[in-house]
Amino acid sequence: MGTTQLETVPEPKYWHLKTVLSEALDSEFSVGEILPNERDLAARFGVARATLRQALEQLELEGRLQRRRGVGTTVAPPRVGVAVGTEQHAWPGAADDVWQAVDSAQAAAPAAVAAALEIAPDEAVHTVRRSRTSHGQAVAAELLYIPASSVPDLSAIDAPSGPARARAVLRELQRLELERQDSSVELGSARADDAKELDRLPGAPVLVVTTRFLAEGRTAALSVATYRADTCRLTFGDSGGVEIHQGPERRAS
Repeated sequence: MGTTQLETVPEPKYWHLKTVLSEALDSEFSVGEILPNERDLAARFGVARATLRQALEQLELEGRLQRRRGVGTTVAPPRVGVAVGTEQHAWPGAADDVWQAVDSAQAAAPAAVAAALEIAPDEAVHTVRRSRTSHGQAVAAELLYIPASSVPDLSAIDAPSGPARARAVLRELQRLELERQDSSVELGSARADDAKELDRLPGAPVLVVTTRFLAEGRTAALSVATYRADTCRLTFGDSGGVEIHQGPERRAS
């Protein structure tokens, strides 16, 4: 049986280097330890710095390394599990919600958000910013987009901004009867504001979980949650909601 064209393609040099580096991380370095600089690593393994960077970027994407501002490249701890369950009828801000409200503002929705909410491009929406931590570390940032039609009585709320305003918006949203919610997950790059909140570099790999909350036959709210790809892994089950845990021996709600 002959070989296919793909089987005859040689393995990229950076991919082989990634394997070698991964073995070195297991045998020579401990979690949190800072790696030598790129010049020294390139000299050690006899590769160009461009090849080394490709290998390091791949290891960061796989959660083996972390690039930290003012520190350098360090060996990453094991990824935190992010369980995306199938439980429905849970509005953001419910009693058992693990997200922390940060702020709320009202402005025109981005075009993609307006399309998802099926509203006019220039229609104002309430944007609620929330954050999530695990063991004292910021692991996710969320933007919740809520059309004014979903919270019609919000005009009576006198909190102008901040967490109090964000919580008020979520309380009003919970007056609707949630019919269902659906989520999708994709790999993305950290925007400047998310990178700052998550202590990452702009453009670092992130996991983006987009959730639509449907009520009265329409999308009543849209959540875009950005998780650190270097420390989070996704697990799927029927436990409900989005829950962070540390594996069988240690869990965090």
